[in-house]
Amino acid sequence: MSTEKDDSSAVRRRVSCTKCFDALWFCYSPFYQMQQYYRVGKLDDCTKKFSDLFDCLSLKTKSSSEAEKIMEEQEKADAAKHIWTMRTQVEASSHWNETFGHLDDPNY
Repeated sequence: MSTEKDDSSAVRRRVSCTKCFDALWFCYSPFYQMQQYYRVGKLDDCTKKFSDLFDCLSLKTKSSSEAEKIMEEQEKADAAKHIWTMRTQVEASSHWNETFGHLDDPNY
């Protein structure tokens, strides 16, 4: 019984919603809103940050095993998102030549 209580408290200590709350608080700041307006052309409605905070708070109500499972799924999903498209050396070379090959042309 005490091991289950220790596991639960370890997960609850590991899950901190402070970063989510700070991100939501900053989202409503005039600085952030003007930055978004300048970069994107519209104000941010902060729904993503509110959703993150809500998910974090709801995670604290779950059992330790459920919380661990959900956190692992989220980490896997975040790891799957890449900014860059991975290419082999041959693919990278052909893409480079398609994009910048005209620069080697002396008539350009």
